[in-house]
Amino acid sequence: MGGPNLEVFKFGLYLFVPVMALLHFGDPAWYHNHVLPYKDHLFPASDRTHSKIPTDQTAVREELARIKADKLARRMEREKELQTQSEAAAHSSKGWFKWW
Repeated sequence: MGGPNLEVFKFGLYLFVPVMALLHFGDPAWYHNHVLPYKDHLFPASDRTHSKIPTDQTAVREELARIKADKLARRMEREKELQTQSEAAAHSSKGWFKWW
């Protein structure tokens, strides 16, 4: 085996690593610089979440109708944008060589 010096080194390393990890990651400045910005990207803002979920049948149907209307409006807007882009591309290019 390695002897007593190796055992003392391993013991010191086993104590040093967790203590330094706690000191480094437990620092409030590190938390504010690294955790809070990532939390904003990971979780949606409170105004974008639904805190009151409908419980009765009419409220659920109204919410479902609203969601479907929003999806339909977004789809129509997206199709309109694609149509204008395709029309612009069709008018701007005449072929592979632009003169054909």
